[in-house]
Amino acid sequence: MANRHIMNPESIRNLAIIAHVDHGKTTLVDAMIKQSGLFRDSRLVEDRFMDSNDLEKERGITILSKNLSLEYNGYRINLIDTPGHVDFGGEVERVLKMANGCFLLVDAFEGPMPQTRFVLKKALETGLKPIVVINKIDRPDARVEAVEDEVLELFMELSVNDDTLDYPVVYASGRAGYATRDYKKAKEADSIIPLLDCIIENVEPPKGSLEGIAKMQITTLDYNDYVGRIGIGRIINGVFNTKSDIFKMRHDSVSEKCKILRLYGFRGVQRVEIEQAGAGDIVAVCGIDDLRIGDTLASELCDPEPVIEIDQPVISMTFAANTSPFSGRCKDSKYLTSRQIYSRLEKELETNVAMRLEVAEDSSDTFIVSGRGELHLGILIETMRREGYELQVSKPVPIYKKDENGQLLEPIEDLEIDIPEAYMGTIMENLGPRRAVMLDSRIMADNYLRLKFSVPSRGLLGFRSAFMTLTNGTGVMSQTFSKYEPYRGDIPNLRKGVMVATDTGKTTAYAIKNLSERGTLFYTPGEDVYEGLVVGERPVSSDIDVNIVKKRHVTNHRSATSEELERLPSPRIMTLDESLEYVADDEWVEITPEAIRIRKKGKTHFGGK
Repeated sequence: MANRHIMNPESIRNLAIIAHVDHGKTTLVDAMIKQSGLFRDSRLVEDRFMDSNDLEKERGITILSKNLSLEYNGYRINLIDTPGHVDFGGEVERVLKMANGCFLLVDAFEGPMPQTRFVLKKALETGLKPIVVINKIDRPDARVEAVEDEVLELFMELSVNDDTLDYPVVYASGRAGYATRDYKKAKEADSIIPLLDCIIENVEPPKGSLEGIAKMQITTLDYNDYVGRIGIGRIINGVFNTKSDIFKMRHDSVSEKCKILRLYGFRGVQRVEIEQAGAGDIVAVCGIDDLRIGDTLASELCDPEPVIEIDQPVISMTFAANTSPFSGRCKDSKYLTSRQIYSRLEKELETNVAMRLEVAEDSSDTFIVSGRGELHLGILIETMRREGYELQVSKPVPIYKKDENGQLLEPIEDLEIDIPEAYMGTIMENLGPRRAVMLDSRIMADNYLRLKFSVPSRGLLGFRSAFMTLTNGTGVMSQTFSKYEPYRGDIPNLRKGVMVATDTGKTTAYAIKNLSERGTLFYTPGEDVYEGLVVGERPVSSDIDVNIVKKRHVTNHRSATSEELERLPSPRIMTLDESLEYVADDEWVEITPEAIRIRKKGKTHFGGK
């Protein structure tokens, strides 16, 4: 049991870190941990260790909120690292309820981005007082003063009162590990300590007392195979003790008496078992059955805390066991059956509260999984793939509703994009057929435009890849769910036709060379393919059956194979995200630990419906 003493709420500071994707918040947290005295200098600390899973490290984004605790000058600083991507916005909103202040982290070159606006608005609505941290000031292209002005404009646009505009500014380099309150003296800065001091001075201590009824609300869920569901939240009042009896309360059910089997605090990024914790601290509890987001735990019966709204899913996908002829051929595949897939999806529901799961009406072996967006479900699929699951998934589709008059309603997203002015015509031409409506436009620095649109969720399916291509990778886009509105009308099929394999075997250079004149191929010579597999894209809208395993007729004429391969165009290799955007209504995305393929649903003899 860890020796972690109860601290007076006046000596606790709880704050969240909010920022746009890749503005350096996790790296800055690393620097704070290393310099707070939490670890001995001789101990090696892994960079970006708050991004604890492989997907977070590879993509450079934070997917799940995480907690850590620092002891500094007699104060306990509880930091909450929150997601920056809109698909995980539900995480942001909930964890902000545990905080009394926040870092608004802004890149010294990019300045406030669309996602920055989203998280800052949520923080101000929650009543948090921000500390603005302009990060990466050591970038050679940093434009600190201009970014400061842009931050001020953002606050003026979103501020709920005049006090909001009175915020402290810290200039930092998370990578170099220093911070300063005076940008003119940045070259003299040599530690991150000024940032820690700024937290102590400017973040209000949590309300509550160590006396009276012990009370907390669950704002985040975790799961462990050994102890089951774990609830995380801030203690509102009183003191919680391990093995103590408590009441679990929610608005839609009868209060239930439970027992805290284990109580955890945070020391650095480690979760440590403790005997007791007091008001203002952030802790984790386990041993309580059917624990949900928003549940109130208290030592005595009392009124539960207000309901916490959970982001509703706006798209759904069909999941099923892989029925292709290549099913089970991958050496890393461990889980192939629909029962195993359903069990894994049920486990995901323990912590992924924005996800929904149901069995399809027409097949008990097919499951409908709903989530916040393509990335939200894509992360789940990629995680399952790496765990050894084989499955097939359908094209993402929006979740429709009907109003009291029977009118069809669809989810609408607010889309914000930053693009060079030269690409405006191309983007407008692409968004028009997607039923987008422009809401606003403004000129930014360096001939960039910021455009705001209202777009149906279905109109944005597949748009991200097209957007990056159309802007040559120079554009930035962000989308947030807005509301349900009446159906805006049909959207034309924007995908081109595909080439579908007619035979099973290994692809040949001879066939690929001939087919390359008809479009773009997805495979290289020597790869295994089967009947019904989508092997390429055509420049026109209709599909065509092709034989990609066809061999050259044997003649006395010889040709150098190496020379032939050199003349073949490079194939288009589809990632999981690209495949989920690309797949059509009559196709499956086949997913295994080693391969991602797209195939037609009804084209084969092996029953791949």
